[in-house]
Amino acid sequence: MTDAPSHILFALGQIATCRRALSWQHAHALHLNPTQSEILLYLARRGPSRSAAVAEALGVSGGSLTDSVHALVAKQLLRRQPDPADQRAHRLDLTEEGRNLADRLRDAPNALSAAVAELPPGEQGQMLRLLTGLIRGLQERQAIPAQRMCVSCRHFRPHVHEDAARPHHCSFVNAAFGDASLRLDCGEHEAAQPDESAANWQRFKAA
Repeated sequence: MTDAPSHILFALGQIATCRRALSWQHAHALHLNPTQSEILLYLARRGPSRSAAVAEALGVSGGSLTDSVHALVAKQLLRRQPDPADQRAHRLDLTEEGRNLADRLRDAPNALSAAVAELPPGEQGQMLRLLTGLIRGLQERQAIPAQRMCVSCRHFRPHVHEDAARPHHCSFVNAAFGDASLRLDCGEHEAAQPDESAANWQRFKAA
């Protein structure tokens, strides 16, 4: 009998190592360090955010984040602005140049993105389902911060359509979609109530 969990963890480790090396190469080519590039990519996905939220999401210390933020501000890739919810606090936001650079980082061609793109759409959808479950399990164990995933969003309606290719529904955009369009970090995410989220997950997992 094979030890499937250890093989899965090994495979995930290999993929993570590849992604990390590629990210460092792209960052270096654009005169950034890895933390700086991750800050730009995070803000491009999430929009203006407080420093504490960025540090938690990236798993870096406050001091490390502060150093990188200072460097990005000096490069005019980042700016601080007052937080509308608390004038005593500030948020980090991308400048136009910073957003353009984040787009270049995100869209840079590499072997990993090419390998994923070569998977048939059905397999991409299966992979997203599996990754969604894995990330949800890590969140339940408080190993990673809460992610803005479809399965925890109040707009998500799993398996409400008969179309096998597009069984889910997003009430935010009022559209059906399939597993290959599941989002793990959505800008329009609004957390569902715990009981609703649990029910949606059971329906999603059972189908």
